[in-house]
Amino acid sequence: MSENVTLTAAEVEAKLLKGPFHQWLGLKVVSVGDGEIELKATWRPEWVVNAERGYVHGGILATLIDLTADWALVSKTGRGVPTVDLRVDYHRAAMEGDLTAKGKVVKFGGTLSVAEAQVLDGDGRLLASGRGVYMTAAPK
Repeated sequence: MSENVTLTAAEVEAKLLKGPFHQWLGLKVVSVGDGEIELKATWRPEWVVNAERGYVHGGILATLIDLTADWALVSKTGRGVPTVDLRVDYHRAAMEGDLTAKGKVVKFGGTLSVAEAQVLDGDGRLLASGRGVYMTAAPK
């Protein structure tokens, strides 16, 4: 495992977008810092769970929490890491529009690490927040 890997936002985005699901989410890496990341997810009508009310399925928000917290660790590991545990809190319904997700490392460890994330709407309102535990031990 390496620590404090220096990758540009473009390099992180190239790694992140190797995953077809991440491509489908329309992810863009806005910024990467020491233990921090900001992502943008481009709106897709397929995110809507209730056509009458037009709000986004909670699974999309949970996904954004998980992957943003996960990829906040990229400045320490140089790679995405497996999720061990995840908690998500929903604060308001997400409606049509791009979403911003911000993540940061809470504690970096040799085997397990903790990171948290928030998902915001286009007006900067908090939609969901969460915290995850991730396996940061070097792969064998």
